[in-house]
Order: sequence, then C-alpha cells, then structure tokens
Amino acid sequence: MAKKKIAPKATTARIQPVRHKRVVCLVSDEENRIIDDYLKKYKINNKSNWMRETLLAFIYKNLDEDYPTLFNEHDMRR
Repeated sequence: MAKKKIAPKATTARIQPVRHKRVVCLVSDEENRIIDDYLKKYKINNKSNWMRETLLAFIYKNLDEDYPTLFNEHDMRR
C-alpha cells in the first residue's frame, strides 16, 4: 500500500492580517454620493480598504502629533 502524499503547508506570512472585528458607520445619501464620486474619480475599487487606510492614516497622524513630550512646544522653540 502506497503512502498518500501530503501537500506542504504554506509557510509564507500573510500580507494582510485576519480581521475579525466589524465597524459600522452610517452616512447620509449625500455623503454616500460624495464618497462614491471620489472613489470613481480616483479609480479606487476596494471601498473598505480605502476607508480603513484613510481612517487609520488620520488616527496615526494625530497620535504622532499629540505624542507626549517633556516640554511644551513653546519652550522647545526658544
């Protein structure tokens, strides 16, 4: 009896993390039209990926700007 060949498991790391949490946001008809027009203008096909990247980029930028420092900005500019 011959042994069955088992395919090796993929050892490459995932490029995107597995997402288990859902975030829901309601928008008005006008806001939805604005978003859809923007996506169409810039030929963006993946709406959820665009929203995720846009939201997280905004959050990371604000976190970086609001990072706590030892001195306030006025004292550091002197």
